[in-house]
Amino acid sequence: MDETEEFTEEFKNAFRQEALEHLTGLENALMELEERPDAAELIDLAFRSMHTLKGSGAMFGFDVLSSFTHDIETAFDLVRNGKMKITQELLDLTFSAKDEILCMLKVDYDQIPANQKKKDELTKSFKDLIAHVGEGGNGAAKEVQKQEPDEKKVIEETESKRYTYRIRYKPSANCFLHGANPLLNIDELAGFGRSSIVAYTDDIPFLDEYDPEVCYAYWDIILTTEKEIDTIRDVFAFEDESSVVRIEVIDVSGELEEGDHYKRLGEILLDKGDLTQDDLDPILGLHIKLGELLVEKGVVNADTVEAALLEQEHIRNERKSRPEAADEMATIRVPADRLDVLVNLVGELVTVQAHLTQMAVRRIDYELLNVAEEVERLTCELRDNTMNIRMLPIGTTFNKFKRLVRDLSKELKKEIDLVTEGAQTELDKTVIEKLNDPLVHIIRNSIDHGVETPEQRKNAGKPPKGTITLSAIHSGSHVLIRIKDDGKGLDTEAIKHKAIERGLISPSAELSDNEIFSFIFAPGFSTAKEVTSVSGRGVGMDVVKRGIESLRGSIGIESVKGAGTTITVKLPLTLAIIDGLLVKAGAGSYVLPLTSVLECIAIGKDDIDKNHGRALTIVRGQIIPYISLREHFFINGGTPANQQIIICEVSGRRVGVLVDQVIGEHQTVIKNLGGIYKNVEILSGATILGDGSVALILDVNRLITLVEGIERDAVKRLNATAEMSACE
Repeated sequence: MDETEEFTEEFKNAFRQEALEHLTGLENALMELEERPDAAELIDLAFRSMHTLKGSGAMFGFDVLSSFTHDIETAFDLVRNGKMKITQELLDLTFSAKDEILCMLKVDYDQIPANQKKKDELTKSFKDLIAHVGEGGNGAAKEVQKQEPDEKKVIEETESKRYTYRIRYKPSANCFLHGANPLLNIDELAGFGRSSIVAYTDDIPFLDEYDPEVCYAYWDIILTTEKEIDTIRDVFAFEDESSVVRIEVIDVSGELEEGDHYKRLGEILLDKGDLTQDDLDPILGLHIKLGELLVEKGVVNADTVEAALLEQEHIRNERKSRPEAADEMATIRVPADRLDVLVNLVGELVTVQAHLTQMAVRRIDYELLNVAEEVERLTCELRDNTMNIRMLPIGTTFNKFKRLVRDLSKELKKEIDLVTEGAQTELDKTVIEKLNDPLVHIIRNSIDHGVETPEQRKNAGKPPKGTITLSAIHSGSHVLIRIKDDGKGLDTEAIKHKAIERGLISPSAELSDNEIFSFIFAPGFSTAKEVTSVSGRGVGMDVVKRGIESLRGSIGIESVKGAGTTITVKLPLTLAIIDGLLVKAGAGSYVLPLTSVLECIAIGKDDIDKNHGRALTIVRGQIIPYISLREHFFINGGTPANQQIIICEVSGRRVGVLVDQVIGEHQTVIKNLGGIYKNVEILSGATILGDGSVALILDVNRLITLVEGIERDAVKRLNATAEMSACE
């Protein structure tokens, strides 16, 4: 692949990334249009998404995508102009078109015949819809004409704000090589409102040095429009990093105050950065026109002065005051893999910092210890800032489920609303990426076997439309995600009967509701009387649990029969670096996540012997089972007379870990163990200590599951022994 092809592929990837954002915005707009079909801002958003995809798709070689979006853009343009109404047919077609555009972003789209057939069917449907409107079949065009649209348009225009922007647009010198045409962007801006444009040509060389593949020109555009700044930014969505695009708000209608003045030429040049105060001060005292003198002295060129004068005249003609330019948040798009590299480097730095601290303590070198403390402080700040960069609001993931609920409820002939709360709650991007599949499974189960049909809900005295609430909230160093439905709830008796049938418990066992609910996480467990195309509550829930636990999270269930079910997922904020408790068992080092640790208690060898081999301890009247790391990992050597039990808690369940010694808190950089160790129980990773040795990180969720399994096996053996004794 030559250099030009590499550049082209790079820009295609940039287009794909931007297109995904436009498609997400389009889907959200369509979902809202089902509730508010007359919302002009949503119609504009849908039209703008298609317009941008069409224009940019053609620019970057996605010709099939560009031609496909043409008719969709036309349909929403008709809606914008009052010639067609938002109908369920149009929305359904656009949803299908959105899914097809998503497929078109893939490299091999044209090679699959089924794709061509689907594309042609959708294109024909949109053309038929547009042609039907042209024949007056929709009835919307005639109706709008009767309402005197010109008068209505005048009223709306007088009420809307008009913004004036100053735009400096300097495209990449290599933009022609990638098929880009800067004039298309300028034409699109000009279509938004009244504009004044100045082209800077002073960088164009003489003909013998001229390269036709290089863009030498750049532009200043003064634009007055009703469009907000996000719309202006969208025009330059596919510019590369070397392009210069500076957008400033310099006027807003309706904010004219008496006494405000128009900016003078020198102020405009200073504002734009074309002139410094040091250049301006010596000239201000001379009684010559400032623009002419600046050009004569060679401080700026004639094009720069012309652009400033044009801006001054543009603002004066608009009869607006000069508001302070809004401070727009500067953002930069960074590939996710670069963030991953940064996090890995920070992790290595944390390890080196721990080594430095250990060295300073071992040498009793106070000067080196002061340096180590300063490095530790800076490393902690760098770690926290790096982690914050990786944090993303979970709302984007939540919005994906609106479409899932819409499509699945229609398929099952149910009426369901999805309500989202806490969309701004932030999680590590890695956690969000891996969270999607478990949440999809839970929500599908809630729709299929949680929420009843409208008839069933009416018979139960409920409103015909059910509700699924998806919420997120911070809880310390964790995030709690709740999926709550107002359906029929879980049947504890049916679950218990199934558990007895499968031999998970004895018929005489007395269990709490939470203990009964936990059985639905057993592999293949289901109480459904019939299998549907979706799933049964409990079928595959073991996969959901394993997925959540792989993220060092936990899952719990609360349910009231006839009132609904709430599933709570608890997740750590990040998977990369955690605060842990460093302990030792034999010569080995181990780390427990500090967020799960409640307390440490001492226990002597005599106290252990008194329990006659039962791994139980009593803490303030509560019996707590524990697991010995020495026994679990077959660690030989002398056992110390006094050991420590670390009491951990997850989702209200407590378990202890018996260790030889507690070292203290440790900032832990998590490393994967590799595929060969994936089936090793109670381990979630490893970390490198300051002295270069390796410490294993314990998975408290698996630890609790292991201990509970040991307890259940013991109960089964006791029950079997009791039954044999009774028979004898």
